[in-house]
Amino acid sequence: MRKYEVMYIIRPEVEQEAVQAIVDKYNGIIENGGGEVSKTDVIGKRRLAYEINKIRDGIYVLVHFNATPDVVNELDRVMKIQDEIIRFLVVRDVVA
Repeated sequence: MRKYEVMYIIRPEVEQEAVQAIVDKYNGIIENGGGEVSKTDVIGKRRLAYEINKIRDGIYVLVHFNATPDVVNELDRVMKIQDEIIRFLVVRDVVA
């Protein structure tokens, strides 16, 4: 398994309970695929660097996890079709 991190931005109008449900959903996708979540940080509402579809703010979430590339592909597929997610980025954590 490889180390990855994913940062995603949730729409600002989403309720706090729904934010936790979204975080649990994506952590569940990782864990159900055989991966393990090391750390999850809900950073909170921040101003975006630029407007995305007339949205100026977003709720940032950062997750560090270990998984296989198949789990990352599934996570990528699910995040693309989710309406609550504005943007996301999955990167492989390379230790020098």
